[in-house]
Amino acid sequence: MTQTLLEIVYKALDDKRAEDIVVLNMENISLLADYFLICNGNSDRQAQAIAREVQEKAQENGYEVKRIEGFDSARWILVDLGDVVVHIFHKDERAFYNLERLWGDAPQLDLPTVE
Repeated sequence: MTQTLLEIVYKALDDKRAEDIVVLNMENISLLADYFLICNGNSDRQAQAIAREVQEKAQENGYEVKRIEGFDSARWILVDLGDVVVHIFHKDERAFYNLERLWGDAPQLDLPTVE
């Protein structure tokens, strides 16, 4: 089930042209979620469009969106899908927060674009 959700979310990010998509396996590392997906958009509007697409595709496929934070400011939007948490940054903010370094002990997964 989580693998399917990962693929749905990854495709939603890719469809909205999210940049530098990283998937971190957080199992045995964090109690917050099993997976983090991290990406960025080039503008506030693109970050919001990415978040909307993730929300819509998750709901269309029967997954509950537990909460969305940061949508209005669009600098760091968090979409909580339970076992999967999506971090959508404005390009300017991503390097500042550098979650990949913060969670550097988490293995990165390679997810090809799902057709």
